Amino acid sequence: MGAGAPDTVVLVHGLWMTPRSWEHWVPHYEAKGYRVLTPGYPGFEVEVEGLRAEPQRIADLTVPETVDYLAGVVEALDRPPLIIGHSFGGTLTQLLLARGLGAAGVAIDSAPPEGVRVTPLSQVRSLFPALRNPATVHRAVEFTPEEFHYAFTNTLSREDSDAAHARYAIGAPGRWLWAYGVLANLKPGHQETWVDFSADRAPLLFIAGGEDHIMPPSVNRSNAAHWEKSPAVTEYYEYPGRDHWTCAAPGWEAVADHALEWAAAHARTPRVEPA
Repeated sequence: MGAGAPDTVVLVHGLWMTPRSWEHWVPHYEAKGYRVLTPGYPGFEVEVEGLRAEPQRIADLTVPETVDYLAGVVEALDRPPLIIGHSFGGTLTQLLLARGLGAAGVAIDSAPPEGVRVTPLSQVRSLFPALRNPATVHRAVEFTPEEFHYAFTNTLSREDSDAAHARYAIGAPGRWLWAYGVLANLKPGHQETWVDFSADRAPLLFIAGGEDHIMPPSVNRSNAAHWEKSPAVTEYYEYPGRDHWTCAAPGWEAVADHALEWAAAHARTPRVEPA
């Protein structure tokens, strides 16, 4: 790690998850000499079991307060960190980078910001259980073990998928799924997941899983292509055979190492003026 190089990694979790989803990555990166932060969304200070018992904490959450909170975590550091986000954490990573934060970013199986209009059939099927009832807009929407297996862990056995669901899964804010997913491209004006795709931000890598049902490769490729007007580095990489649970499924170490090595190699560091 050179002088001025990022010494901190900020890991941003996605929907239906909490910081617990990064529990394998933290010691993995710490062993490489990095400080690792896994900020939860505002109100997510309790563990998975506590959030299941108090789903209104999830239902009341908004995107702007979440982005502002994460921005505060990043801005409090003494040097820009590497920011790695999974799923909706990938959207949040893009929003943070567009604010000028971070030295480099990686969006893994990223949910798309407003303007990315690719909607594959597997994505529709994955999200249908959460969107079939309009009343869910005011609730925390959970996946059943069967729904979780299709959307997140389709390359795992049902037994392993159920174990992952039991340990990690919580509800997701229904208003996010409706307003920022289904309706983001239908409403007039910019929505809260709008990002300036021409921003001169830190370098950004998209990593997709070839077997991801809920955020398939076509969504990530389209998202990456939307950044073509930005002068910043944008790259895309696809892992064949990996699903949405790629950050914890067998072989997660290769994904973690790829993300870290790319981000560290492309990190934008502050210019140091000679004495």
